[in-house]
Amino acid sequence: MPTTPDPRGSARVWRGRLLAAAGACAAALGTAAFLVLKPYLAPADYDGEGSGTVTVAIPVGASAQDVGRLLAEAGVVASARSFANAAQEAGRAGSLHPGHYRLRRTMAAARALDLLTAPGSRVVTRVTVPEGLRLTEVLTLLAKATGIPREAFLRAEVNLPPYAGGLEGYLFPATYEFEPGASAAEVLQAMADRFAEVAAELRLAERAAAVRLTPAEVVTVAAIVQAEGGSDADYPRIARVIYNRLKAGRPLEMCSTVLYAQRRHTLRLTEADTRIASPYNTYRHRGLPPGPIAHPGRKALTAALDPAEGRWLWFVTTNPAHRITKFTDKESDFVRYREELNEYLGKG
Repeated sequence: MPTTPDPRGSARVWRGRLLAAAGACAAALGTAAFLVLKPYLAPADYDGEGSGTVTVAIPVGASAQDVGRLLAEAGVVASARSFANAAQEAGRAGSLHPGHYRLRRTMAAARALDLLTAPGSRVVTRVTVPEGLRLTEVLTLLAKATGIPREAFLRAEVNLPPYAGGLEGYLFPATYEFEPGASAAEVLQAMADRFAEVAAELRLAERAAAVRLTPAEVVTVAAIVQAEGGSDADYPRIARVIYNRLKAGRPLEMCSTVLYAQRRHTLRLTEADTRIASPYNTYRHRGLPPGPIAHPGRKALTAALDPAEGRWLWFVTTNPAHRITKFTDKESDFVRYREELNEYLGKG
């Protein structure tokens, strides 16, 4: 017999259908969400240390994601996200620095991160410029180390301190690291900038007046001090000899300035050498030479600004091998010290 529909049963049926439909929608949404989030939660990654060699340039200001993108494009890692995740998990996202790095292809992101933060992976040209070299010698050294033609250094435009008369004396001797592709101007500017930093630290421009010189003259004195050699402890005394002779109005009579004019290096200076016609011949001309004769380091610059106290007018390095230098204010002592040097050179 016919029955009256139970409204509660109909409601239960519709609720069941709605729940089933909702469940199907939820499952579909979950799948879609997983597909969207998968590259972030489980990005593609390689296994192992990789193989081959590839150089990647990391620009200034690149984020971990930027670096990952560059690595992925170079075939180093499987995805940018795998690298960014590895950097984030290791807490090294802020340890990535600009430069050129030698890496391998198809590396696990974590291994690529290790190489990027290892100092030995960075590709640089390292150049050590010793103290006391002349400009011609510095440029030859730089050309050999960088592969940049020497003529390019001669044509390069460099910003120097306002008191500098040229490059000589103002390319600071130190160890430098240059990126692949660095230009001659960039190399020289790095050295000139380092000189400016040291000069600022020493307050060279401000303190020059205390020794009654211009900043450029201080650099010239420091260059002579550096070129004359001796031990580090001798530098302030050599500077004092220079100042004492300037004050007395005597020629400096520095062998290093004559040798600079002759473009030579030797421990043997003849009487004829001291008569050459050159403004750098401090045997013939009183006062300082026209400019620096070498590139002084920090200790020589410091000595020029803060010379030792003493009345010395002469000094002789009597034993160059052991850097033994003797100072005096008596010409008779000077003659004796010079004989000691000649005896040393005779044995040599």
